[in-house]
Amino acid sequence: MKEKCEYKKATIKDIDELVRTRIIVLRAANKLSDDVDMSFIEKKSYEYYKRALETGEHIAYLVYDNGAFVGAGGVSFYQVMPTYHNPSGKKAYIMNMYTAPEYRRQGIAIHTLDLLVNDANEQGVSQIALETTDMGLPLYEKYGFVKMEDEMELI
Repeated sequence: MKEKCEYKKATIKDIDELVRTRIIVLRAANKLSDDVDMSFIEKKSYEYYKRALETGEHIAYLVYDNGAFVGAGGVSFYQVMPTYHNPSGKKAYIMNMYTAPEYRRQGIAIHTLDLLVNDANEQGVSQIALETTDMGLPLYEKYGFVKMEDEMELI
C-alpha cells in the first residue's frame, strides 16, 4: 500500500490540511469526541504551522491515496545547550503521526517515520524523541526507539 500512496512534504499552502489533521490526531490520541471544542487549539496550531514551516522548525508529510488524505506525520526541531552526548544541542520531536484506520498495518506509518528521521539526520540531529499511544508503541520499538527512564516532567 505504501507504494501507491503519495507522500507530500507540506508547504505553507497546506496549512489548513495540517491544522485539520492535527485536530484529528489530538482527538484520536486523547479519545475526544467530535463535540469537544477545539477552536483554540486550531487557532494556535495554525499560528504554529505558519511560523514553523517558514523558519524550517517543522517538517510535515501528508499522505494521500488517489487524492484522499490517509496519513500524516511531522517533526519539530529545537535547540538546547550542547551536552557530552549531543554536542550540537540540536533535537527533534516527532509528532502528529496518523494513519486512517482502514490504511493501518500497510507500511504507511513506517515510511512516514523514515522520511521524518531522514530529514532530522540531514539537519544533523542526533537525538529524536516522541510520545506514543499504546497502538503506536510496537511500531516505534520496532524502528529502534527506546523508553527513557532518566527523564522527568513537571505536570
